[in-house]
Amino acid sequence: MLLVLFDWLGNFVHYFSVFNYLTLRAVMATLTSLAIGLVFGPWVIKFLASMNVEQSVRDDGPQTHLIKQGTPTMGGALILISLAVTTILWADLSNRFVWAALIVTMGLGCVGWIDDYLKVSKRNSTGLSSKWKYFWQSFIGLISSVYLVFSVSASNNMEAWVLFINWIDSGFIMALPEQSNLILPFFKDLSLPLGVVGFVVLSYFVLVGSSNAVNLTDGLDGLAIMPTVLVAAGLGVFAYVAGHSLFSKYLLLPYIPGAGELTVFCAAIVGSGLAFLWFNAYPAQVFMGDVGALALGGAIGVVAIVARQEVVLFIMGGVFVIETLSVMLQVGYFKYTKKRFGIGKRILKMAPLHHHFEESGWKETQVVVRFWIITMMLVLVGLATLKIR
Repeated sequence: MLLVLFDWLGNFVHYFSVFNYLTLRAVMATLTSLAIGLVFGPWVIKFLASMNVEQSVRDDGPQTHLIKQGTPTMGGALILISLAVTTILWADLSNRFVWAALIVTMGLGCVGWIDDYLKVSKRNSTGLSSKWKYFWQSFIGLISSVYLVFSVSASNNMEAWVLFINWIDSGFIMALPEQSNLILPFFKDLSLPLGVVGFVVLSYFVLVGSSNAVNLTDGLDGLAIMPTVLVAAGLGVFAYVAGHSLFSKYLLLPYIPGAGELTVFCAAIVGSGLAFLWFNAYPAQVFMGDVGALALGGAIGVVAIVARQEVVLFIMGGVFVIETLSVMLQVGYFKYTKKRFGIGKRILKMAPLHHHFEESGWKETQVVVRFWIITMMLVLVGLATLKIR
């Protein structure tokens, strides 16, 4: 929105032309979203408290978490409002990837909002049934994946539509351009052709998987938001490179016209996330809730898909991956041993993994900060793939 205004003002005052620079708008997006979050955060927390939107602590969780009962939740709405307003202000609204990212983020945020609302209204930690939650996540994931497979392979929506028609006319066997391939980091000029079906399947699992992974990680004060901020910042660099013809060519990455505008979107995630952390740091004044966790996971998933860095997302988001695997292994092993021996056994003291460390004697702040450090290291490893090829 502001880009159009500054373009017009640039005809009269040359100074306003500087806002055409993507890097400057990314900086402004970070500061704007940070300011919105810090200014409106106290008001949102008071409003949630006045509406009795309080956290319901799981009965089978760590006993030390019982003191968190009654803390306002659904604070992720503050992140989404700040993210949406900032993106609309500073991003190029004619860019197809910006709208794709916003729609997926807000769509998953709505699913999370319904889940949180049911938890609050029923005064328990169950919320929306896993069946319906997965159904709506899958619906959003599939629709967006089908759109992205052709959008990433074209320079605009019209070309994407033509590509879709040609794919149908070919009997669903038409090959996609190279920019739709799966990029394998650390290897020069090595990528895997996916095809339309392969791209859609991979994108679906990236979107739904990252959404659920961030949600599973969101169990301690500040644990999920800071890794999300770090991963978003790292992906913002990849989006910028992917959308820059010279940089992408020099770094041997596919050139995706328009992808660079997602740098503004990532910057807005960083700013709104840091603002939320101000209130979510231990002891938390507000919790993110599914409305924030599901949405943010989907947001970074979209950016990774557009920038063609799904594997790098797996590396940078290693904490999210490990947390998810810990739950899968715990549940799977328990069901297997119960069926085999009649008594369910556990690998960890408690899942997700952060609870295992709590039960092992780590303080909550120790778990959180150490997971932050691990994420910082993994993001640096991911960024190293830009040059180490």
